[in-house]
Formats: sequence, structure tokens, C-alpha cells
Amino acid sequence: MRVLLVEDDAGVAGALAESLHARGHPVTSVARGANALHHHRAADLVLLDLGLPDLDGLDVLRKIRAVSPVPVIVLTARGDERSVVRGLRLGADDYLTKPVRLAELLARMDAVVRRAVARATPADSAGDVVRLEDVEIDLGARRVLVAGHDVGLTTKEFEILAVLAARPGTAVSRQQLMDEVWGDAYLAVSRSLDVHLTGLRAKLDRPGLLTTIRGFGYRLGRD
Repeated sequence: MRVLLVEDDAGVAGALAESLHARGHPVTSVARGANALHHHRAADLVLLDLGLPDLDGLDVLRKIRAVSPVPVIVLTARGDERSVVRGLRLGADDYLTKPVRLAELLARMDAVVRRAVARATPADSAGDVVRLEDVEIDLGARRVLVAGHDVGLTTKEFEILAVLAARPGTAVSRQQLMDEVWGDAYLAVSRSLDVHLTGLRAKLDRPGLLTTIRGFGYRLGRD
């Protein structure tokens, strides 16, 4: 896959680019956010540092996500919860804190690109619509209406809801949810699921429709 590496530390960028090249991934390396905004369309995946000299990396992420679905993995020294939550809510497909093991990074890269390809492929369920009370989930159009209004879910929020909507009234475990949305449960950051569920509940604004089953998982639909 073609990788755009956005990293202002020349030593880190050089070592990572060399490792990725050795494993068959062509890398374009840039040190500034403005250059990332110019080059991201030519990449299959963006590895984005947040501490850039000209723009905050989260602003770069927000601007990329406004115009492109290209997979983005945040790769940064910022491991505080606020930055992680903001990165995920702004549309990062994954969030890794430095230092990161190369094997884990490669696995996560494969996982996010695989999911991106799956999203771009028309699903067999295209045209299926699930209705629960005044919530309408159009699986084909990837759109959710609440009381007739589009609530504008993020990609991850919709994917989580789609897994639950495919089994209305049925309990779905956390592991199964992470397996289906993130590809492999061990690759998914558990708090990522919690962040997206919180955002999903807030946008649906239908208390009791998406319930937590303590110690197991979640269910969409009331008893």
C-alpha cells in the first residue's frame, strides 16, 4: 500500500520509512501539515503525527476527513485521554502512541485498509432498512434518520450501529462488536469502542434504545 508518513522528526521518519519500504510499502514522507493536505489523495493510508511545526495534527486530521475517506492512523507521543478521544471523534481509524512496535503497526495498517476496502465495496444488504421506533437505519445508503432528520454519524459510529441493527433485540458481545468493526478484537483499542458508543448514543438521543448488558455487550431495541 502507498503510505503518506507525516512526521517532523527526520530520524523517526527515516527509520520508519525504511522499515515500511523493506516490507513492500512505498512511502512518501512529509514534515508539515500543509504538505500532508496536499499529498494525502495519492496515498492508500496516512500515518499522522500530531506535533507538527505548522499545524496541529488534529486540525490536519479534521481537514483530511472533511474531503477524503483515506484511512488515517494517528502515530504520536500524545497518549493522554483527551487527545485520544479527540482523534477518534475527528475520524482517525486508529490511534497509536510512540514508541510503537513495527509488527503491531503493520497489523493495524492492514486492518484499517481492509476495512476501508470493505466499506467501498457494495454490500449484499444494500437497500436494507431497519426501523426501530422513529429511528431509520439505511444500511445501503449508510444513513441514519431520527424523527426524519439525518443525524450524521461518523464512519465508526455507523459501523457499530449496523452490526447491532443486523440483530435487533439480540445481545451482541463486546468482542463480537470489535471483531466485526475493527477486524480483530485484539487490534481494537477497547476505549475506542466506548468513545464511539458514547457519541452514537448522544446522536440517537433515544435513551433505552441502545442498552448495555453488563459484563457482556450491547443490544439495540427495547425489551
